[in-house]
Amino acid sequence: MLQTDNLIPDFINKQITQAVMSLRSGNVVAFPTETVYGLGADISQPQAIQKIFEIKGRPSSHPLIVHFANLSELEFWAENIPATAWILAQHFWPGPLTLILTKSNHIPLSVTGGQETVGLRIPRHPIALKLLEQLGSCKALAAPSANRFGFVSPTIADHVKNAFNDKIEVILDGGPCEVGLESTIVSCIDKDVTILRPGGISVLSIENLLQQKVSVKSQNKIRTPGSLSSHYATATPLEICQSSESLFSRSFDLLQQGIRTAVIIRSIHLIPMLNSDDKFHYILMPNDPVAFGKDLYATLRKLDDANFERILVEAPPDDLEWLAVADRLSRASYSFTSK
Repeated sequence: MLQTDNLIPDFINKQITQAVMSLRSGNVVAFPTETVYGLGADISQPQAIQKIFEIKGRPSSHPLIVHFANLSELEFWAENIPATAWILAQHFWPGPLTLILTKSNHIPLSVTGGQETVGLRIPRHPIALKLLEQLGSCKALAAPSANRFGFVSPTIADHVKNAFNDKIEVILDGGPCEVGLESTIVSCIDKDVTILRPGGISVLSIENLLQQKVSVKSQNKIRTPGSLSSHYATATPLEICQSSESLFSRSFDLLQQGIRTAVIIRSIHLIPMLNSDDKFHYILMPNDPVAFGKDLYATLRKLDDANFERILVEAPPDDLEWLAVADRLSRASYSFTSK
């Protein structure tokens, strides 16, 4: 277990104490995790859970992830835990992994969207862990990302403040999120290991640990967070271009139409093409899946705030290491993709 005592300044510890008091009073608080910022409610308080759905504008059928602090409590929250789930939990927790398991009777159906399965996770961020530890033994937070439902997730506290400042009593500021993309969701129901949402733990890391191939399914009978075809969306229409030629052609077409466009690239050889006209606005992102994922949401939010009319994105490589980035971009551009 990550030791949090020496990692958190005194003034943050005081804010955590305030946050715990707020949670016990039935309020919702925002807190950082290593993936994105979350909106947390004590799962033992039905009114607080309802507040999350109301604040986010989230359908009640869309399940929440349950965050807790200690691996020793896994059997308190889940039943019929297979050996593979224990292996994954012991290796990747605390960390950006959510396990789908059969829920125990300690978790209300309002958290799971009426399902008998639940997503469970122990976050790695020291502030999140300290918050959960102070909440108490066998206590947990139901916590989705701290954004309006369906839109880009927050990776700094200001993203949360801008969206919900008047609706949340406490917003804990833990700085920029280390991972920047949501957790990997892995179903371990019926002893099958299936990735339902790629994220902060790669497919290859899971396969190497288990010494077996695992399937990746974007659609499944188990409803999970972030599984809608349109999700993680910017306010600005976003298009994915599958080749350098289509990216340049589409950029030029939009420029000719007078549509203010931002272009996100990762291939440095595209810069001379885009520099051919000083009206092009491009963002060069890291050509590395982990670094790209960490910067993605913050970049998209900056472009939204800059009032562009269109965002074009160079398609990520078609390989497993880029799967989480490709998933987020695909859902963000679901209604508007350039071939």
